[in-house]
Amino acid sequence: MSAPPGATVEREYNLRLAFPDHPQWFARWADDSAAARLHLAGRLDLRYGSGPKQTLDVFPSENARGALLFIHGGYWRALDKSEHSFVAPPLVAQGISVAVINYDLCPQVRIGDIVEQCREAVAWLHREGARFGVPAQRLVVAGHSAGGHLAAMLLATDWRARGLPGAVAGAVAISGVFDLEPLLQVSFNTDLQLDAAQARAMSPIHLELRDPVPLLVAVGADETGEFIRQSGALWARWPACHHAGRDGPLLIAARHHFSVLSDLGDPNSVLSRAIYSVC
Repeated sequence: MSAPPGATVEREYNLRLAFPDHPQWFARWADDSAAARLHLAGRLDLRYGSGPKQTLDVFPSENARGALLFIHGGYWRALDKSEHSFVAPPLVAQGISVAVINYDLCPQVRIGDIVEQCREAVAWLHREGARFGVPAQRLVVAGHSAGGHLAAMLLATDWRARGLPGAVAGAVAISGVFDLEPLLQVSFNTDLQLDAAQARAMSPIHLELRDPVPLLVAVGADETGEFIRQSGALWARWPACHHAGRDGPLLIAARHHFSVLSDLGDPNSVLSRAIYSVC
């Protein structure tokens, strides 16, 4: 199924209009994240690059068996890592150390710059992570919304050319955008500054998979049709990454674009259990 034309695109991709209860989810993420930072041993605001917002928080797990790098959403132009610490406690309890990153935001930078910053975060974890209890020998990258796109872009990265073969051992893309060309038509492209060439170059569905590692693609069943289509398109594009015998993206019942992410704070949710199997 192709992307819809005209005004329908704005309706499908303007998520704050589509889900007017979004403020309550943002507030819940912030509250749950503050609680997580109180109860977890962690290091905050470690610098991984030279950009103003290139910092990360780490939450180590004792005797960690792996690590997960989480990338927040916000259409590459909003939100903050401090609102996403809540993803860490269930993973830490499973023996998975967690790093949650910030990155510079549009329109101060372009999406391609943000992709490069995420690559710098992966490289930093391989160099420095073990010092902070986040061993990156087995590193899974995960993200929500724009962060799901960025996680997919890390799978399309030539890590061998960067001296880091096998840098990423798996990925989780939750409610992501993997075909950026429809965003040429949305009102907020004034911030994203995408043109046709950039939209195609930054679209994972037009890129080659570099390493066939497990990829969990998940999306809320109550998302807009375009977000469900987007997840299906990535799944179809990279069959070598199909994970755990699944025949399509993981569709999370009774969840929309914002409520689905809160499931990461529940260690027994369908989404959390699926992520453990990737890690």
